[in-house]
Amino acid sequence: MNIPDRWVVIEVTSDKTKLYRVFACWYGGWAGSDSWQINSGIVGVDNQSKYFDFEGHSGSIYRCNKNSYGLHLYGSSVLNNLIEKSKEKDIIITVLPEDTNWKELIDGTNVAGRDNKTEERE
Repeated sequence: MNIPDRWVVIEVTSDKTKLYRVFACWYGGWAGSDSWQINSGIVGVDNQSKYFDFEGHSGSIYRCNKNSYGLHLYGSSVLNNLIEKSKEKDIIITVLPEDTNWKELIDGTNVAGRDNKTEERE
């Protein structure tokens, strides 16, 4: 189980594919380096009183504290760089708002590992 210090959910859209993923960050402390990780794509959400458990396509679980939504400076820098570089490949990455109903979003859409095609764009 992964338990990040800070986290956000990102929507990754390319052509006709849409994924929701956890972008997670950890503080390194005085002897280590800050780090980050992106999960394989959210396929399930368990809403607990103080945290969300996000199940990834790979089977991993990210336990995300409800009071820790957002990024630290390093994670923000990394994600902003990924957002800019992804545009070169016609991939759009969007950070979703903290007040998003994650369970409704994931249960109500097609996600990684399933038929994850979006509607045709005009």
